[in-house]
Parts: sequence; C-alpha cells; structure tokens
Amino acid sequence: MNSQVLDQDKSLATLIHLSVFSKYLIPFGNFLFPLMLWLLKKQDPFVDSHGKNAVNFQISIFLYTILLGVLGIAILILFGVSLSFDTLYVYNDHIRMDNFQEFIPLIVISGIFGTLILSLIILEIYAVISASLKASEGEFYKYPLCISFISTEIQTGNVKTIDKNSRL
Repeated sequence: MNSQVLDQDKSLATLIHLSVFSKYLIPFGNFLFPLMLWLLKKQDPFVDSHGKNAVNFQISIFLYTILLGVLGIAILILFGVSLSFDTLYVYNDHIRMDNFQEFIPLIVISGIFGTLILSLIILEIYAVISASLKASEGEFYKYPLCISFISTEIQTGNVKTIDKNSRL
C-alpha cells in the first residue's frame, strides 16, 4: 500500500490527524479542521479512511468526556448531599474540618474521575500521534475505543473492506 499512496495524500492524512490539536487554540477546532481537510479530498480512499477515523475518534472522545463528567458530577452530588456541613468551617483565610473522615469518599471519587479524564487526555494524545505517524508512512490506522459514527471503508487493491462495527 505504501507505493500506491501519493506523498501529498500521506501529508494530507497526517495533517488531518494533527489538526485535532487545534482545539487548544480554537473551540471545536478538533472537529472543524479535520472535517474541512477530509472533505477537500474525500474521493481518495486513503485520505477518506483517515479523515473518517479522525472525526469518529474526536466524536468518541467528546462523548466519553461528557459521560465521565456527567457521571462524576452526579456521584459527587449524591455523596455531597449525604455530608453534614456542620463540621466544615470556612473563614476568610482558611478552612477547618472537624470530621475529616466524612469527606474521604468525596475526595476518593474526585481522584478517580480526575484520573479517568487525565487517562482519556493521554490516550487521545498518544492515539493522534500514532495515527499521524502511520499516515505519514502510508499505512491505515484504527483508533482505540473509537465508535464508528461515520462508516469507515478501507480499499486495498481491488477489494473493498467495510468495517463491520460502522453505524452509517
């Protein structure tokens, strides 16, 4: 497959993957820029596959983050309601707790969800860099934990392979 893919297609596919980092500068840049770059040359099977995978992965990561955030806030509210705040005193320059054991479950749950969201961020950075490297080498890449919202078809030679997990 390496010899059949043009250098400009490799470059565009690599740029599609790397453009997701634009979210750190522009809100929703991780959706807009890969989508615009993918639509430029969507008729090419190599660019089409990488574009669909990049957009699918960004949507998946967004949904996982929303799910973790909503679940974490719901659990924190559930545990927070059961706390008696008469042991918590807030002053101008400090906070004092008389019964620290009441707050341990809240702190542990916050730590667990914080770790899960940090793991998701690290996974995203690692996967995007790996996909960029594969695209620059002219190879296909399948993101981990990616939900196929847009069907991904990979064309190899005369045979067209369709991802069985695709939804559209």
